Formats: sequence, structure tokens, C-alpha cells
Amino acid sequence: MKFTSRTIGIAALSLLLLLLVACSNASTSSPAKETTNTTETSAPAENTNKTTYPLTIENFTISSEGGEWKPKVQVFDKAPERVVANTQSAAEMLIKLGLTDKMVGVAALYGSVTPDVADNFAKIPVLSKDYVGKELVVGASPDLVLGRGDLFADADWGVGTVDGLNDMNIRTFLQTTNHKGTLDSLYSDIAQLGQIFDVQENAATFTESLKTRVDAIKASVADQPEHTFAYIVPATENTITVSSMQNDTYQLDALGLLKLKNTFDGVQGEVSVEQLITANPEYLLLSAYAGSPDIDKLIQNLYANPALQSMNAIKNKQIYVTDFSQFWGYGYQILDGIEKMGQEMKANPIK
Repeated sequence: MKFTSRTIGIAALSLLLLLLVACSNASTSSPAKETTNTTETSAPAENTNKTTYPLTIENFTISSEGGEWKPKVQVFDKAPERVVANTQSAAEMLIKLGLTDKMVGVAALYGSVTPDVADNFAKIPVLSKDYVGKELVVGASPDLVLGRGDLFADADWGVGTVDGLNDMNIRTFLQTTNHKGTLDSLYSDIAQLGQIFDVQENAATFTESLKTRVDAIKASVADQPEHTFAYIVPATENTITVSSMQNDTYQLDALGLLKLKNTFDGVQGEVSVEQLITANPEYLLLSAYAGSPDIDKLIQNLYANPALQSMNAIKNKQIYVTDFSQFWGYGYQILDGIEKMGQEMKANPIK
């Protein structure tokens, strides 16, 4: 009887062990099935583009007025709610991203506002029609100041330094188009703003529309040769001031879409009138801005100047004017200026 009980006990123990192994196998296989199902029914891909805060963005600070650009990260705990743009062009870019209601200030209204954003632009408080100082900027209680990098300085025309604004818990965003920029810099700026404000879809759609325009500009001159140009600074109506544009990489990249080559590429320092005459560019370009000298009179004086009569640009009446925001705004508006210039050049071909 004792032997029989032991035998039964051993058999029962064996059965229990078999059951435990079976349960273990079942529990091991179950998560695999659940994981497979979860993968098959995961959320749509667009949800993965949502910004997760805190968000760290690689950006810049400037060592001093006109000084070196140095990398500096900006950390955003949430999407900014009160934004100051230090230029008109920067504000218009935010409008394009659907962020008009975030704007509490804009300055530097030196160009024309394009009709498609005019109604929204009128809703933004104007801190100054000229370049704005730090006091007015801080007085608007922003949580972000963005725009042209060389305006981040402690000067009458500057919004304050990056470090100074950051010390007041105000985040900053310097457009990289203003720092050895190209059109790719514009696309990068738009993508980062899309992350900062959690409007990635708007940013992607806007960028694609710009790239489509770039392709159209290139196609419009595909069968044309390269032409040379020089840029005239509208200092006064009666003087000729030539810029070599050595540091204006953003503008040069955009002009390259029309196959326009800078006559003074590689030239350092001032460019004399004698150098201009000798170089003999095919086009002369300049920009008009609010408060600039009389551009029409300047052009008349250039055409009438006896010293310039041997130049091809003068003989062929090839002087073209861009709007300030459409050339020096460091925003998407440069494509407006390039498109307009291309149409005018096509209507007045070099003979």
C-alpha cells in the first residue's frame, strides 16, 4: 500500500510538471501573436511625424555684431505661442505655415507684401517699420524671436543677442539662409519650423510647392546660355556703387536658377567703376526698398552716364530691379523676385 501511494504521488507530480511546461509554452507564444497583430494594425505613418517635446533644435548664436556664427541648440518645451519676427519676410513665412495667430510682432517692413498673405499680415502688430530694438521686442513678451541672424545684436537696430534673449527664457531661431545660405538652407529652415510648431505637414507641403517653382524656373531657361551680371547698390541716385556679393551666397544660388553668373565672383573688397566697365557684364541688377533713393532716376542716370556707354548692359537696356523682400529678405520670397526677373528678361532678350 505504501509503495502504491508513492507510485501514485510520482505519477501525479509528473503530470503536474507536464501541465506547467504546456502553460509555459502557451504563455511564451501568446505575446508573439499579439505583437504581430499590433504591427499589422499600427497607427498611420503620418502620426509618427508629431513633435515630441521637449524638442532640441540645432541653431546658432553670433559672437558679436558682425561676428562669427557659432552652433547653439535651442530647447522647446512646447510649441511657441508668442512669436516676434525681426523681418517682414520671416513673418510671411510663418503665415505660409499657418501660424498667423502665433505672431505678436514684426519689424523691418522694407518690401512689398505679396497679395496672398496680405490679409493675414495686416493682423500682425508692427513693432517698427524699420529694424527693431531689443526693448520693443522684449516688451511684446515673446517666447520665440526669429528671423535674420545678423539682426541678433545689442544695437539700436538689433533685437538683442541670442544669449541675452535666452537668459530671459526667450528662445531664438536664426534663419540659416543668412549664414552661407542656399535654397537648401531655406528648405531646412522650413522643416525645422515645422518641427518647432508641430506643423510638419504644412511645412512639407510648402517646401514641395517651392521646389516645384524652382524646377519651373530652371526649365524656363534650359535652352539659354549663361549670362553675366553685376549688382549695383542704390546708395544715391547720382553715384555708382558696385557690390562683389562675395558673402551673398543665398542670392547667388537663387540667381543661378536663371543661369546668371556673378561678374565679380572671387573679387574681394570694393569694386571700382573702372572694374565694372572692364568686366562689361550683360545685366545690371539692383533692389528697391522703402526709403531707398529714387530708383527710376538712378536707372536713368546709369543709362545716360557717358563713362558707361561701352557696357553691354547699358547699350542693350538690361537693368532689372527686384523688391527688397524678394532679394534681401532671406526667405521664400526670393523666388517671387527671380520669377519676375526671368519674365522681364524673356520679354527683353539680349540682341
